[in-house]
Amino acid sequence: MELNTVKETDVLVVGAGPCGLALACDLARRGVRALVVEQAPGLFPGSRGKGVQPRTREVLDDLGVGGAVRAYGGPAPVGMAWQNGERMGEHRMFRVAPPTDAEPYGEPWMMPQWRTQEILLARLRELGGDVAFSTALTGLDQDADGVTAQLATGRVVRASCLVAADGGRSTVRRELGIAMTGETVDPAPMLVADVRIAETALDRLNWHMMNTDAGFITLCPLPGTEDFQLVAQFKEGEPDTSADGVRAVVAARTHLAAADVTEVRWASDFRPRAALADRFRDGRVFLAGDAAHVHSPAGGQGLNTSVQDAYNLGWKLGQVLRHGAPAALLDSYEQERRPVAAEMLGLSTRIHRGEQERGRATQQLGLGYREGPLSVGRAGALEAGDRAPDGPADGRRLFDVFRGPHFTLLAVGTEAELPEPGTAALRTHRLPDAYEPYGTGLFLIRPDGYIGWAGRDTAGLAEYLTPLGLGLAG
Repeated sequence: MELNTVKETDVLVVGAGPCGLALACDLARRGVRALVVEQAPGLFPGSRGKGVQPRTREVLDDLGVGGAVRAYGGPAPVGMAWQNGERMGEHRMFRVAPPTDAEPYGEPWMMPQWRTQEILLARLRELGGDVAFSTALTGLDQDADGVTAQLATGRVVRASCLVAADGGRSTVRRELGIAMTGETVDPAPMLVADVRIAETALDRLNWHMMNTDAGFITLCPLPGTEDFQLVAQFKEGEPDTSADGVRAVVAARTHLAAADVTEVRWASDFRPRAALADRFRDGRVFLAGDAAHVHSPAGGQGLNTSVQDAYNLGWKLGQVLRHGAPAALLDSYEQERRPVAAEMLGLSTRIHRGEQERGRATQQLGLGYREGPLSVGRAGALEAGDRAPDGPADGRRLFDVFRGPHFTLLAVGTEAELPEPGTAALRTHRLPDAYEPYGTGLFLIRPDGYIGWAGRDTAGLAEYLTPLGLGLAG
């Protein structure tokens, strides 16, 4: 089917959460017209998804917001256990590794979800895009030529494709009749809130944790803000999300008084659940983020998996809509991302139940697509589908070479000839010496930072490039 016929917009993105905004930024820098609609009057106001994993930091850096993430976030505070109003000792919540040439981010970065969304919206506006707030999707139809969406404002939008990034209660997913298969991770409901606490009552140096007969409660200082994120489990009863209810929980389960909570800025309740959409695609409509998979917050995988859905889908939409790649390329989105989402759901559930500790797996640096349909070949230390490591590159970094919407053919420690690209969407770079994380060989780096093709020479490269809408000169 032909996807790039003239429409009002190329891609309609439903939902302005981290996933939808990241996708819109990626599409904008590819020259793909995207309309983002959000039913709420503004960005999500809470801190819910506060952990940004190392792999997601790499993604955000490529999207042009790495500096803002560094400026407004910070490392995870060291945990502090409390009992009967007494400090019992510190413990680290996450694996912390020193940065290396190959992995420049060694630990999770803490930043409230609302800040992540502010940063991405600012970047989208820099790129010429924006969000239509107070604009809910009320219905959709699709045919061989496009998607027609009805909006609550009365507007009807015609797009080549639609991406549902509208959360766990996705309107789009319900419209399509796509089921979610999953389980309740923990029957005990949870309260999450952003609160301010009197400076003299609690320090901001630790992530404070208390276990009580009624359920645990944690208070985590949020870097770059004056707030703490409160999370409380309720073994009995239902959470009261009112300001007085939040204060009562703090007073009942900690050494703090209700009056020490000077402000309740946002509060919500939820039941930890793990669920996976039965499919991520229906014709021209794609599910991404929480619309496709819902996680327990344990381990900090939900927001990160969602942003990486966007990162995987964005370049594929760009190649099809702007560079003539066959529409079949879009099949690889579900083929690559659904197994990753399933793996991360299992990880989150095991961590929530205490069956696995947070470790390297939560950092998502080891995720890849070796079994995916776009992975061909092996060279040196790497196999197609692996994440492409960072490293020194003639006074720059390899991530600087890769940054942007293009593919990069990288020659490492080999005299094999680099062919002349037939399009600006493909660039070449040579490292004259072997580099341990790569070894030696030729590596085609996809725009999302994974190796698509690898070999000792260029045999088979031209054939690999054609289905991606790429080619070599001559």
